[in-house]
Amino acid sequence: MNEDSIRVALAKFNLGKMLDGVHAQDGLVQVTLSIKREEAATLEPLRAKIEAELAAMKGVKNAAVVFTAHREPAPPPPPAAPTLPGVKRVIAVASGKGGVGKSTVAVNLAVALAQSGLSVGLLDADIYGPSLPRMLGLNRKPEVRDGKMLPLHAWGVKCMSIGFLVDENTAMVWRGPMVMGALNQMLSQVEWGALDVLVIDMPPGTGDAQLTLAQKANLFGAVIVSTPQDIALLDARRGVKMFEQVHVPVLGIVENMSYFCCPNCNHRTEIFGHGGAEAEAARMNVPFLGAVPLLLAIRETGDEGAPVVASDPDGAAAVAFKAVAAQVAGLLQGAAQAGPKITIA
Repeated sequence: MNEDSIRVALAKFNLGKMLDGVHAQDGLVQVTLSIKREEAATLEPLRAKIEAELAAMKGVKNAAVVFTAHREPAPPPPPAAPTLPGVKRVIAVASGKGGVGKSTVAVNLAVALAQSGLSVGLLDADIYGPSLPRMLGLNRKPEVRDGKMLPLHAWGVKCMSIGFLVDENTAMVWRGPMVMGALNQMLSQVEWGALDVLVIDMPPGTGDAQLTLAQKANLFGAVIVSTPQDIALLDARRGVKMFEQVHVPVLGIVENMSYFCCPNCNHRTEIFGHGGAEAEAARMNVPFLGAVPLLLAIRETGDEGAPVVASDPDGAAAVAFKAVAAQVAGLLQGAAQAGPKITIA
């Protein structure tokens, strides 16, 4: 008596796919039949008949037929609705630390992209330190229509920030889950409409907020902002590594506050060093998108709510920001020409 002889004996019952398993050892036989739960009572006579047949075989001391419930495979889940319907590309402007001018770069990049003819949105994702309201000259709350907030408009860009919803002097003393909830709302409960690109001004660092945005927003790529000195570059390196870990391409590095030109004598001083970000980009094999000087006009126009690329379009600062935007626009255009499906290994 062995498993093969047991299967030969079972053949007369035409069990087909119902036969789930046969085990025979030392005179003990167990047969498993896979059935639907509602069939158990109907098939009970068959089970008893098979047991009697097997028990009568030579060498069989005990025979048992066991029913197991057949489970229909669960249907595949419906495809998730896109978080940002109508938005073709989402890019993040990020830094490994605060104080490097990330928001200034994000604002001027967004406005410069809009000036190039693209339909652009700008999301301020820095919950603890929102700066878009001041830098864009906006101080009103967004309207709500059909359960969704309508972004405000400034300098040709659709804009949204937690700063539009709270007083400028309010301290956002929120724990992580509250921050994640606010970020999800600003992604999914804002009527962005049709956009060529949404620029996200990321919070500084490499924590939960950054990971949430990288996963929820389906980022096309990230622009890393750094100043030239070594300590800032260390943090920029961490930012690059974070995006690599979540499989988001790094579009390039921008060196902000690259040098200072005296407004009186035009003497150039490299206060934080110079060229560090470009060297770091080469070392990490990512594009260098350009250097932006440390100029008084950038600070003044930001404080006044009039980004320098719009208020002083021919100035040195605007030229630098537009050069960065041209490179980013080229990457977006290249992706559009390559086809609608982007696969990142």
